[in-house]
Amino acid sequence: MPEAIDLLIEPRWLIPVEPHGSVLEGHAVAVSDGRILDVLPASDGGRYMPASHVRLPNHALIPGLVNLHTHAAMALLRGIADDLPLMEWLKTRIWPAEAKHVSPAFVRDGTLLACAEMLRGGITCFSDMYFFPEAAAEAAGRIGMRAMLGMVVIEFPTAYAADADDYLSKGLAARDRLRGNPLLSFCMAPHAPYTVADKTFERIATLAAQLDLPIHIHLHETRGEIEESLQRHGARPIDRLNRLGLLGPGLIGVHAVHLEEREIALLAESGCAVAHCPTSNMKLASGVAPIAKLVKSGMQIGLGTDGAASNNRLDLFQEMRHAGLLAKVSSGDAAILDAHELLRMATLNGAAALGLERNIGSIVVGKAADLCAVRLDAIETLPCFNPVSHLVYAAGREHVSHVWVGGILQCENGIVRGADDDRLLDSIKMWQNKLIV
Repeated sequence: MPEAIDLLIEPRWLIPVEPHGSVLEGHAVAVSDGRILDVLPASDGGRYMPASHVRLPNHALIPGLVNLHTHAAMALLRGIADDLPLMEWLKTRIWPAEAKHVSPAFVRDGTLLACAEMLRGGITCFSDMYFFPEAAAEAAGRIGMRAMLGMVVIEFPTAYAADADDYLSKGLAARDRLRGNPLLSFCMAPHAPYTVADKTFERIATLAAQLDLPIHIHLHETRGEIEESLQRHGARPIDRLNRLGLLGPGLIGVHAVHLEEREIALLAESGCAVAHCPTSNMKLASGVAPIAKLVKSGMQIGLGTDGAASNNRLDLFQEMRHAGLLAKVSSGDAAILDAHELLRMATLNGAAALGLERNIGSIVVGKAADLCAVRLDAIETLPCFNPVSHLVYAAGREHVSHVWVGGILQCENGIVRGADDDRLLDSIKMWQNKLIV
């Protein structure tokens, strides 16, 4: 008697990410209770009786993509301040706009917009760094996405909190209220070395150790940040964080563009991970991260989009392509970071950096069924000799056809089931009118 299950998916190509480099044809994925029950030859599919049987004869099935760094609500600021260097962009345009407009409603609506965009592009999990995390959680829950919410900490006041102690108190309280949600997890999110004091960093290090939480921080994004740290603290930011006890397996350094050889070794020896955001780094002229050297050091490198205000897309297909091309041209090695490694950076590496690799990031029995199907039969993707190469160098988010989170089909052919397009568009128009005044 066939076993009743929820879902059976039969793609042309199955790219599980684990084992590394594998591509399966003629295989299927069986899903039950939101988890991967079996990966089996399609010819053996008769052992199951699925409630839904999805045949994808021209598709690659991959794990859901993991966006290791973003500021989701800043989707509302997309294009508001382009073609400026980072600190001018922040101080003269972004921070003033946030001071005037950021609220729980702003974060809810902006995150809802970002989640709809990300889900349409195959992203099933994102690591967020922004204010009012409960509003972000509401939006992610409405869309049905997995999220790691950062408990943001900075020293100066905003509409969200008055000082560092207030940020920590509110972040921890939000974590306590939301921690029962299986799609949500939490991390400490000190904004950057130039906005957080030593005393606050020491408290964050203690809390992260006590609560077993990752630490998510912008790090060595610009040369100016490093020069300022040398003047104010007598040390480069990484050395300062090391002195304060923050470097370790739970630390995710975002950007990590300007690194000395000894700093790469220190990060690797400490077990830190890096969130590589190549498009944002190019757009803000921050520089090119030494990803080839970081990969050779053995560090965990995942991919992030950064916020839509500095990208302006929340598109991990673009990040894979840009990461690969930048690594090749900057290292002079066309063989560095092959397509399999880039896909792993967008999936399993990001999951591992977040401490979620036992649950997501690859198509393995027992993991959550966070899955993405990509059509490879469009004119611009033909002929297809190597589906993994195509995912990185030819296909784009517009070719994503199906996205499942925990076995639930949340997006099909561009339609996001948790989003009311008309209501979402109306709210975005309202915010645009407010922001241009």
